[in-house]
Amino acid sequence: ELVESGGGFVQPGGSLRLSCTASGVTLDSYAVAWFRQAPGNEREAISCISPINTTYLRESVQDRFTISRDNAKNTVFLQMNLLRPEDTARYYCAARDSQCPGRSSAAYGPELFTSWGQGTQVTVSS
Repeated sequence: ELVESGGGFVQPGGSLRLSCTASGVTLDSYAVAWFRQAPGNEREAISCISPINTTYLRESVQDRFTISRDNAKNTVFLQMNLLRPEDTARYYCAARDSQCPGRSSAAYGPELFTSWGQGTQVTVSS
């Protein structure tokens, strides 16, 4: 089971750190991705970290978001800085027992990930 936390309401330019904590599975052998979905939009992948800590970040967040993992806590983090209103969405973490699918957002079909959390809402507004 994956559980996300850390979402909330923040003003533009603010920061949030999302956490994805696992139970029943040890994340250090899994690729873990963050997806987001805004109302009326498709779910999109924004970041992934592999078991060997190689990372993928969607181009629109590369200079603002950072993904990392703490294996001792069985948790993956998404640090989000300089948040924009267009970052408003429900954020989900997902895991797969393999590497990250690639370095193109087109490679991140949600069906490639076998475990999903329920999501955490991020709202960026003034």
